[in-house]
Amino acid sequence: MTQSEAARTTAHRAVVFDMDGVLVQSEHLWERMWSRFAAARGSTWTAEQTRQVQGMSAPEWAAFLARFCGAAESAEQTERLVVDDMVAALEGGEIGLLPGADKMVAEVARRAPIALASSAPRRLIDAVLEHHGILEHFTATVSSAEVPRGKPHPDVYLAAAAELGEHPADCLAVEDSSNGLRAAAAAGMTVVAIPNTDYPPAADALAKASYVASDLSDAHQRLITELPDPFNS
Repeated sequence: MTQSEAARTTAHRAVVFDMDGVLVQSEHLWERMWSRFAAARGSTWTAEQTRQVQGMSAPEWAAFLARFCGAAESAEQTERLVVDDMVAALEGGEIGLLPGADKMVAEVARRAPIALASSAPRRLIDAVLEHHGILEHFTATVSSAEVPRGKPHPDVYLAAAAELGEHPADCLAVEDSSNGLRAAAAAGMTVVAIPNTDYPPAADALAKASYVASDLSDAHQRLITELPDPFNS
């Protein structure tokens, strides 16, 4: 191992993962639920609206959705109805782990503490991680509903680093979406991007990543090279 390689493998002390699009395939389901809610109230939700709300916290997108379709329901009621549908989708087997996500989480957690920084509400975060048996690997999980501002603001990533007891500059972040990439970079983390093929990140957001992975397996290997080897420490 060269000196530069040795320095790189000890440069980071923790990893913060996004959830939707990084660990589970669920972005299309959010769009389905938002569209269904809007259609039931006489409005047409399109990919443009999805792009606008991606990365928002649940209170933020719920307020947007309620306004967009002139719903009689409050933002809180709107959020509850949509999240009810997402939990039902999870229980129905529609929110599956991306291939290799469980192995990646387990192997990375053996090298460094890991956290989750997700735009999903707390109820869904806990349900997804417990359903797929990976909750035990996470030292901390933070929903953007639990911080002042959702992505692209850095709040959820800063909170995750604080929960881990690490400086953001010592953390790697794994993201797939435009606002997620912007949020992690704004927090001062080193960002590994796994571009979402269905909702490709904007060029300016992708440029904030230090490494753009071709797929989850590639991201997994990159994380391993950026973290200390537990067998040689």
